[in-house]
Amino acid sequence: MAWDEIEIPKELREFMLDKAEETQLGQKNGANKQYRYGNLHIREYDDKFLVHMDKVDPRKNLFGHLLYDAPEVLIGLAAAALGGGRIASHIYKTKKNTLFAKQTATISGLLSSIVFGYLAYSFSKKLKTNRGI
Repeated sequence: MAWDEIEIPKELREFMLDKAEETQLGQKNGANKQYRYGNLHIREYDDKFLVHMDKVDPRKNLFGHLLYDAPEVLIGLAAAALGGGRIASHIYKTKKNTLFAKQTATISGLLSSIVFGYLAYSFSKKLKTNRGI
């Protein structure tokens, strides 16, 4: 969410909230570490901190966080499930009477779900960033 982040250079002031917890939740975006303190999301880089407020703390309500702060993840997951399922179903129906129909459909569905999910995630992330949503 680069449009509402505050950059704090480390040379200006080395800071860290005493009660902020290091976390793996959230996109690191190249940060060395990331921390959470309530809805505050802090990313630590070599030379700076980037700080922003999330609408929902993912440690308390992961689905709410995805819905309000990271909808691109849900869009990617939905596209992966729908696109991969449709491809797998189509391939299975067309190759139903062949020796490896299930295996071919499963592998094709999984591979296509990765592609559909990544494309939908990337597109919606870019749209979100460009529009400031």
